[in-house]
Amino acid sequence: MAKTAETKKPAAKRKPNPAFMKPMQPDAVLAKVVGEEPVPRTEITKRLWDYIHKHNLQDPQKKTMINADANLQEVFEGKKQVTMFEMTKFVSKHMSEA
Repeated sequence: MAKTAETKKPAAKRKPNPAFMKPMQPDAVLAKVVGEEPVPRTEITKRLWDYIHKHNLQDPQKKTMINADANLQEVFEGKKQVTMFEMTKFVSKHMSEA
């Protein structure tokens, strides 16, 4: 017998991974982009994307590419363009546990 909408269990709410919620301290280079205060890794990523969108740094033809301005070029070890996947690797090097 097929389950009806009435007999299905409500979807369990996802709990955030505690490792992502730990405050991280951005170093001076990353702080130019995301701010100086310790915030969770997820918030650093959000602020980074806000910066990218505000300064129109996402490549219009290939959306997975990020074009670095002077501040991001420091974070990306001098590279002028990185993929969004490489970006995560570079940003991780500029954070430490608060």
